[in-house]
Amino acid sequence: MLALLSGAALFAQTPASEHAARYERQVRNVGAAGVGVETILDRWEAEWPDDPAMHEGRSKFWLAKSLTTNVVPKNQQKFLGAAPVLVLKDSLGRDVNYFEENNFVDSLFALSQKAVDKAIALAPAELAYRVDKITALMLYEKDSPDLATSELLKLISYNSSAHPSWTYYGMAVDESTFISTIQEYCFNFFKYATPGSYEAFKTVSEAMLKNYPSELSFMNNLGSYWLVYKRNSGKALKWYNKVLKKDPHDYNAANNCVILSRKDKNVKLEKKYLPYLIEASDSETEKAACRARLEALQNIKK
Repeated sequence: MLALLSGAALFAQTPASEHAARYERQVRNVGAAGVGVETILDRWEAEWPDDPAMHEGRSKFWLAKSLTTNVVPKNQQKFLGAAPVLVLKDSLGRDVNYFEENNFVDSLFALSQKAVDKAIALAPAELAYRVDKITALMLYEKDSPDLATSELLKLISYNSSAHPSWTYYGMAVDESTFISTIQEYCFNFFKYATPGSYEAFKTVSEAMLKNYPSELSFMNNLGSYWLVYKRNSGKALKWYNKVLKKDPHDYNAANNCVILSRKDKNVKLEKKYLPYLIEASDSETEKAACRARLEALQNIKK
């Protein structure tokens, strides 16, 4: 009798994949924290408490619950790299820029992080859960991404020490996907254009170069840090030259060297790097413009 009851209970259990399908359908219809989503997650957890996908769903539920978006005026041209969503005039006829700003309920955000941590613990080689956690932290911290930077450094260290076989929602991905994922965060740090985000951009790029010393993208990052944020042409040029030494056809390095030369009004440097840009560019229009510029510079008397 006990065997029959046990078999009946096992037979009655809903497959985890079915819970996942119900969850995805409901989220498509009502959003991550809409009506009925929590009930589906509760039933899923009751039967499959160790399913990392369920914990990810729970994390997204609490994240959506914690988030509010407001449109607020700010005395700046961009906010975290974004243009204003609205520009109005004040009583004196001056432009007032309005930006979307995310705000979070700390207690609910903490529940979201706790849930995604469970998903990561259950499936440490699932890159999507790491992305969930770090992206949420970036949204939460805004212009001072200290926690997001810390998590990225932990992730880089884990990748270096454990050499996991990464997956993305169950599909195997190669190491280049990991590298491009980290670079995407670097791109966003740079786009935010705040002191804190620039320092995060540098810190993460340096950490990646320690593990991938031949990765040109992170060398270019450090060049851009010194060029754009610190306005130190000498140190920027040092990094761009390292890139061009390894790959003379690297467009980013060549283009930034030309930009740097023009900013410093250094004709000698511009004449040096224009040929690199001509070779690196895929645009015939840009190539022609660079050739014309180079010819004009060569005709200038020293």
